[in-house]
Amino acid sequence: MKLVITVIHDRDKNKIAEALLRTNFKFTKLASTGGFLRDGNVTFLIGVEEKRIDELLSVISDSCKTREQYANFIPPDAGPIGVFMPSPVKVLVGGAVCFVVDVDRFERF
Repeated sequence: MKLVITVIHDRDKNKIAEALLRTNFKFTKLASTGGFLRDGNVTFLIGVEEKRIDELLSVISDSCKTREQYANFIPPDAGPIGVFMPSPVKVLVGGAVCFVVDVDRFERF
């Protein structure tokens, strides 16, 4: 048994949830926040048999694609006073980060 911890962009949460349900994967969904752009994220906890890991990762990959977004970054020393307006920077958002960990014991009550 494996536990797959998957962090995805908030915009992808409905698409991946539907895909997981359609392919009979059970999951728990947790709201989370990213550190880089401070955008909303969703963390899925998915318990899966080892023989279905590749299938699960394929479902996740098909459901969560990266895309470009523009963001403004204010330098740390720029206070509220001043007229510094940084130019927007193109960054990639979306996609998924997956951690696959071993489960020593699993119980369902």
